[in-house]
Amino acid sequence: MQAPIETKTPQDLAAEGGKLYKNGEYVSAASAFAAAENAYQLQGDLLKAAEMANNCSVALLQAGEAQAALHAVADTVEIFASHNDELHQAMAYGNRAAALEALEQYDDAIQDYAVSAELLKKVNADELRLDVMKSLSALQLKTGRSLEALTTMQAGVDGLKKPKMRYRILQRLLDMPAKLMKR
Repeated sequence: MQAPIETKTPQDLAAEGGKLYKNGEYVSAASAFAAAENAYQLQGDLLKAAEMANNCSVALLQAGEAQAALHAVADTVEIFASHNDELHQAMAYGNRAAALEALEQYDDAIQDYAVSAELLKKVNADELRLDVMKSLSALQLKTGRSLEALTTMQAGVDGLKKPKMRYRILQRLLDMPAKLMKR
């Protein structure tokens, strides 16, 4: 007699992907997230499928598979936009930007980071916005846009309603060039 075939729910696959990701097994995590995406699509849950595609993209990026990461996240911005899910739409823009950055498509990455930051500001996701602004600022610095990088980082830190001590210190440091320029 054969052993019963174990079937996994999309939730099981997503949880498995999360565990694998935490353990640094990024390729396996991406596979689990892709399987969860397919399972959610079969159930007709496009939002959850898009969320799994984003998770897959992040895992692939961590595995050094930037092109595959970009492909994984390709349609998710539009899916979230069509469902008026601005938070996940912003995250999808951020994930796409990270993949574009890894592929050295810097101008497109900068655009996507900026759109992500604006959407996150709109939905009051200040901490997530700060993370995106850090990435955007670092990319601007990398591409020789020093003043933009400074302004971007300052806007990110200034957007926090209750900044932690390290961000208050950073705010003071970022204020110095502006004060020196006024003299």
